[in-house]
Amino acid sequence: MLGKHVGSMKGQTEVKAIPSEYGMPKLETTGAGEGTLLGHPVQFMATYQAEMQPDGSFYGECPNSGVILSQAGAATYRATGAGHPTEDGGSKFRGAVYFASHSEAFSELNGKACVYSWDVDANGVASWEIHIVD
Repeated sequence: MLGKHVGSMKGQTEVKAIPSEYGMPKLETTGAGEGTLLGHPVQFMATYQAEMQPDGSFYGECPNSGVILSQAGAATYRATGAGHPTEDGGSKFRGAVYFASHSEAFSELNGKACVYSWDVDANGVASWEIHIVD
């Protein structure tokens, strides 16, 4: 069940092609921006890869290469997701994200599964919404 809303962020993304496997396009995306996590102002940055599936959808991973920085402390995250390009030239991904932090401000997320929506417009501007799974 979808639980407490814990984060809302916006940022800019950049995409580049990387060596493909099995003839399917593979993309690397970097993203950075700001927002809130558990009510604290934060900056985020991440690098993830997504590979096109035979049906035209994408599966992607951010393997421990996500960072949250705040005056309240820091956190890292890993994520997986599935998505697809949108008609306007953007993309939509939905998936799971797992945070780890030594900061008291973000420790509520340790050991919890969160779900997210990651929507990117045609200009590369991303919106990230995060909920804890109850």
